[in-house]
Amino acid sequence: MKLLIVVSSLDLTQPFSATPAWWQLLKALYEVGVEVIATPYQGPAIESLWWRAAPNPAKWQGDVFKSARDLARRFVRPGESRPSSAPQPATDEFAESRSDQVVRQAAQSLIAPLWLSHLDKLLTKEPDIAAVIFLTVPLNQLVGVPAELMRKHGKPVFYYDGDVPASLPNLPDMRGFHSGFRIYQGADPAEYTAFISNSAGGMQYLKALGAREVHTVFYGVDTDVFSPARVDSQDIDAFFYGHGREYREHWVDAMITQPSQALPDARFAVRGKNLGDLGHAETLPYLSFNKMREYASRSKLNLCITRMAHASVYASSSSRPFELASMGCCIVGNPYAGIETWFEPGKEIVIVHSAEEAIDRYRYLLANDIDRKRVAAAAYSRVHKEHTMRHRARQLVEIVKSYL
Repeated sequence: MKLLIVVSSLDLTQPFSATPAWWQLLKALYEVGVEVIATPYQGPAIESLWWRAAPNPAKWQGDVFKSARDLARRFVRPGESRPSSAPQPATDEFAESRSDQVVRQAAQSLIAPLWLSHLDKLLTKEPDIAAVIFLTVPLNQLVGVPAELMRKHGKPVFYYDGDVPASLPNLPDMRGFHSGFRIYQGADPAEYTAFISNSAGGMQYLKALGAREVHTVFYGVDTDVFSPARVDSQDIDAFFYGHGREYREHWVDAMITQPSQALPDARFAVRGKNLGDLGHAETLPYLSFNKMREYASRSKLNLCITRMAHASVYASSSSRPFELASMGCCIVGNPYAGIETWFEPGKEIVIVHSAEEAIDRYRYLLANDIDRKRVAAAAYSRVHKEHTMRHRARQLVEIVKSYL
């Protein structure tokens, strides 16, 4: 099977948090026998051993639009770009800011035609391409492109949203990250053959937006990449890696700030930014991906603080639990709806429901090496059996096959 995939970005140096996951997925597709042509919506086309890169046909235009959008958002009135939490019908514009609307309409006029021509040429040149997948790109900037590709080439065209539910405009109190794309305003989900997302609970909202069919493919992990690092000792008691307090303010306080103050003899450490008051936790330098693996392996406990956007909607997967499990970590997490879909609480992951419970669990686990290592080993075994990126790649292939 050959797939043409329009991916949000292939550039790991840019601040697109899902890019490492997409690298792993594209690599896994190659490993299960899929020939992948990857063309990036933002940034340069980057070749690899696992996919063939096709150029970004609107690179400089995309760079200009991204800069314009970022600049405009620096000057919008407070609250303008953030919708109210009141439920709104799917036909509403979901309180889209004027700056977002201008960028979207300009992209539809200037960038969408370039992409249509680019993809049309690729499909014409390589008629054995089985399907096209748009991978977490702003679909409201490409209105009309999927429908025209299907009309002309008769290929199924899928949209894979890896940011559900945070990307959704019709989920009360959770309409996207304040700094992120608004990708559904002005879009037509019905022009895609089917939607794929990272969330089981988000399926109903995608259907309400107009998606004809919806499937779920959870995040997973490349266990060769996220493997335990060799370390001399575990000199960190509790470690957290992540960026930003948005949608997890309460649990940053309950799982880092307060416990680090209540357990003065324990060493708390974080690697991240914009996390606010972290109590007595120290901030470690990033340096490299390999250093992050080292930090995780040096830590007796690894904290998985999932944002409310994902934690509150049933089985909305994120990468971090699978990454930590694959690195052989003992994971302590905040409440996460549907976590039992992937890991058994109490056996493969420890869930805490308050700062007091976090302090109590930390104290117990730090004093009981056998129980702590048992939890880590159980999670490691589960992720290898069920949650690798190869598992997800095979599932994605089966979904595509069902439409051929």
